[in-house]
Amino acid sequence: MSDENAKKYWRKNLQYLAILLTIWFLVSFGAGILFKDTLDGFRMGGFKLGFWFAQQGSIYVFVILIFVYVKLMNRLDAQFGYDDE
Repeated sequence: MSDENAKKYWRKNLQYLAILLTIWFLVSFGAGILFKDTLDGFRMGGFKLGFWFAQQGSIYVFVILIFVYVKLMNRLDAQFGYDDE
């Protein structure tokens, strides 16, 4: 594997991380704290949406983002020849 290929791989990996962590930040901090008052106008499962995101929603989104990251990294590994198959 060439050094240039490894740099491209790492750059793409960091790009994925930046996007996914931004999504997580927006959901956990944004929806749970910054936009809480706006979201509280809606209800989910009988609870105000801002409260729901602060208590449950950010955890669900985090777990989903883990699976998305695994899928993206498996695809990236195959693209750059780092897969086990």
